[in-house]
Amino acid sequence: MRQRLILVFGLILSACAQDDDAARFVDTTAAENADDVSGSAAIGAVEPTVEVIAEELAYGATDDHNLNGYLVLPADAVEVPGVIMIHEWWGLNDNVRAMARRLAGEGYAVLALDFFGGETATTAAEADSLMSEVMGDREGVLNNIRQAHGYLDRFVLAPRIATLGWGLGGAWSLEAGIDLGNGVDAVVMYYGRIVNNDNLLATLDAPVLGIFAENDQSIPVREALRFRTRLRDLGRNFEVLIYSDVAHAFANPNGIAYDHAAAEEAWAETLAFLDQRLR
Repeated sequence: MRQRLILVFGLILSACAQDDDAARFVDTTAAENADDVSGSAAIGAVEPTVEVIAEELAYGATDDHNLNGYLVLPADAVEVPGVIMIHEWWGLNDNVRAMARRLAGEGYAVLALDFFGGETATTAAEADSLMSEVMGDREGVLNNIRQAHGYLDRFVLAPRIATLGWGLGGAWSLEAGIDLGNGVDAVVMYYGRIVNNDNLLATLDAPVLGIFAENDQSIPVREALRFRTRLRDLGRNFEVLIYSDVAHAFANPNGIAYDHAAAEEAWAETLAFLDQRLR
């Protein structure tokens, strides 16, 4: 009984620490992006060179509303790998949809999720509010991701599935990899909150590609390096890349921190990683 009580107490402490980390991540992200805005269109979007089919659809439901997303498939798709794409703190906007089409053009079934119930932020204050609500509903978000995974598995017939996200989405991409266990074949996280609990990281089956920025105040370099060391010591399969002279959200073409060269290099690394892990 004492051993069980200690275990339960440890899990409670871990959950409290995760909540504290989530609150800090929201605060630092809001401070770092206080002067940023979200464009109404995907500036510089790269459209696929092959035909893709895209549609808005409901991939799941809660007790009181549908879970809606943006599904994009290659026009000739036959059991192609699936990717759960998770937006940053602006929401499922035109930029994320453009990235979903771009990735689908590489031969993937991409399901871009919407954590904000159809809302998209155009100011940092709006994004802060929406992100705070999501970060406070851990089980609701994980249930959302589980249903997205189930949709790709059962209805799209994706033989392998990855998660991919930026910022807020990067954090949940890693959390999803832990939660779904061997149901996920690859995890890509761009400058998302890092899980610091070794017990949780030890359960991570999927290879991880972590992409971080040297000048990121939300996820300092020391945290990215510590994350790399933890994964190595735990014997996980991973790549951690830190891009020099760039800041948080350097891959968002609508943001003030956008760096085209670094974003394109990181995207090439993403494609190579997914190709290696999913095909």
